[in-house]
Amino acid sequence: MSVISIPCFLLFFMSFIVEGSVHEYRGDRFVAKGNAFVVHGGNEGIYSSPAGNFNETAEMTSNRDSFIRFEKITFRRSEEFSNISSGPIQAVIFEVEDRETIGGSAYGGQRAICCTGDLAKLGVCSQGEIIHRPSMNDPNWPHVFGVSFEVDELVATLRSRSIQITKTGMYNLYFMHCDPNLKDVVVEGKTIWKNPTGYLPGRMAPLMNFYGFMSLAFVLLGVLWFYQYARFWKEVFPLLNCITMVITLGMFEMAFWYFDYVEFNETGVRPTGITIWAVTFGAIKRTVARLIILMVSMGYGVVRPTLGGLTSKVIMLGMTFFLASEVLEIVENVGAVSDLSGKARLFLVLPVAILDAFFILWIFKSLSATLNKLQARRMMVKLDIYRKFTNALAVGVVVSVGWICYELYYKSNDIYNEQWQDAWIIPAFWHILSYSLLCMICALWAPSQNSMRYAYSDDAAEEFDRDESSLTLIKPAAMPSKDVRIATEARPVQSNNSSSNDDVEEDKTE
Repeated sequence: MSVISIPCFLLFFMSFIVEGSVHEYRGDRFVAKGNAFVVHGGNEGIYSSPAGNFNETAEMTSNRDSFIRFEKITFRRSEEFSNISSGPIQAVIFEVEDRETIGGSAYGGQRAICCTGDLAKLGVCSQGEIIHRPSMNDPNWPHVFGVSFEVDELVATLRSRSIQITKTGMYNLYFMHCDPNLKDVVVEGKTIWKNPTGYLPGRMAPLMNFYGFMSLAFVLLGVLWFYQYARFWKEVFPLLNCITMVITLGMFEMAFWYFDYVEFNETGVRPTGITIWAVTFGAIKRTVARLIILMVSMGYGVVRPTLGGLTSKVIMLGMTFFLASEVLEIVENVGAVSDLSGKARLFLVLPVAILDAFFILWIFKSLSATLNKLQARRMMVKLDIYRKFTNALAVGVVVSVGWICYELYYKSNDIYNEQWQDAWIIPAFWHILSYSLLCMICALWAPSQNSMRYAYSDDAAEEFDRDESSLTLIKPAAMPSKDVRIATEARPVQSNNSSSNDDVEEDKTE
């Protein structure tokens, strides 16, 4: 499969599972959970709307209102059980802090969602309905309402309504029923979830401004870089062209992400095409950046003209990382993240993590060898810049490991998404870190009138690639005569002076 066809294939594949603030239900079937049958209708962080009048049955509401609107929600059953009436199919909306108000404890401590006959005798609920209690914070929550099938009725329609959100929180919607005769029922229709500023989910809303800021940051970096590039274009060597490509890809990536979120916020449906392009540009940028760092670590463009026999291995590693990263980002950003099970996401994350670890090991191993050879050949200017480069990468790796540990801690302690307002910081951090490393590389290898001192040269390459062990292969010469020995005794002084002069000249040119 070619690289060009990959986004098209993923676009076709993901078109079946795209979700946004407009949650659509296309024949979703109920699943048994405990003693109830459940369909998860969605969950999102929603900010509270300003105080004011709100009509839950109005077709149009204020642009500043936060609400969850039910539109054309229908339930369909088969003809097999159409000759009897049914128990209610109920929609249950609750804020995550009120999750304990749904369901109750039956005898023996077993939690029950549906009211049983024994519980109904105690007068705590009505048999066949969902057990729920008023919230301690607001007696009007949770919202529970539903519809039943009449005799010979195949379709039951839930009344359209809008529920205003007056408290900032993570809200969950479930469709539930307790009637075993309705186990084959499917739900169709859609719900619309809105924040005061638009349809962008609350946990994603801060990212729109963040991507706008990052777009400006990349533009500023690009202007500074291209200005220097234009001034000293005669001093440009291949490594600087690679850095230019990474900056350009970053500018496109951030711009696509920003427009993706703007469109999502206005319509409530994520623009699949823009999202896939943003993901693709991001995957290409990350791949190219890693390959550049790896090649620089090997000395490419600085002390050697090519990678030799390693070229095919480097390209293969880059292609594998691109494919793994592209698939992971497509599923996380185009699909509904909350619908992924832990094992399914782990299956996609592991390849990327393993390839990243392989990149890091190969980079630092190559850097160690390059530093040793530069020091042995006394190429002090290049050695200095490589040491700064190594230190910056080491700091980046340490910070990355620390942030991964924090991310694992954060997610393990937030299983109900109660800290959703801070969730945007996790993806934002990785963009800031990669941007910081890119700025560091730009500072180290910025185009200037002396750029060529960092570039590859034939003489330096011969010295760099020469293995000292090859000197042992030289055949020993015969013992010189007395006159020859006298002549050669003075020769080391001249040789040393010449070598010293060469080193001085090399430092000047570098």
